[in-house]
Amino acid sequence: MKKGVFTLIENTELVPGMHRLTFSGDGSGIVPGQFAEVSVPGYFLRRPFSVAGFDEGSLTLAVRVRGEGTAALCAMEPGARLDILTCLGNGFDLSLAGKRPLLIGGGSGVGVLMPLCRALTEAGAEVSAALGFGSAAESFCVNDFVALGATTAVYTADGSLGRRGLVTEALRDFEYSSVYACGAVPMLQIIDREAAAPAQFSLEARMGCGFGACMGCTVETVNGPKRVCKDGPVFGRGELVW
Repeated sequence: MKKGVFTLIENTELVPGMHRLTFSGDGSGIVPGQFAEVSVPGYFLRRPFSVAGFDEGSLTLAVRVRGEGTAALCAMEPGARLDILTCLGNGFDLSLAGKRPLLIGGGSGVGVLMPLCRALTEAGAEVSAALGFGSAAESFCVNDFVALGATTAVYTADGSLGRRGLVTEALRDFEYSSVYACGAVPMLQIIDREAAAPAQFSLEARMGCGFGACMGCTVETVNGPKRVCKDGPVFGRGELVW
């Protein structure tokens, strides 16, 4: 865990209610799949967010407006300075990838897969990315995955963009050596049950502290209760009790 003060340099609304916040500050040491906790002025508890990009001089977070705290954060303008904890949780295991990793993201779960996509393509993997949304109007970051070199397919429930259907259909549409996924629990359950290769899942959960003290984000696993913030947010296939 690292603590620092970050300055907001860009606030982009990708689609209604979904923002990409880019900060200047020390983003070094982060592993794809880890998360950050932001102290929003006027609110007691920090808010956990997926890390959608990082390097030694910047940090990018994917933020969906869910309540007053996230609304206040997404209303901030460049120049705002915020206290942020980074390098939280356990990230994805890149050694699992093999030659053809498949990334499956649903809705707000898409953002956390971007740093992973970058790391895997830079390592020489042939990455495929399947991104699922309710409709074309709800889609975002598709071109970012294309720019990173991933073979990218979009699935929408209404067929207004890409392929009509569930994003889990990518398990039949692609050849893959591994699966990395983030999204709604029903989506992850299908992947856990049907994937034909090793898989890892990034869970989204409400958190109090973000570093394992409060036990507020506990989930059941085959090895007993685990904390999403400390033992996750990434878990392996067959590990979770759904």
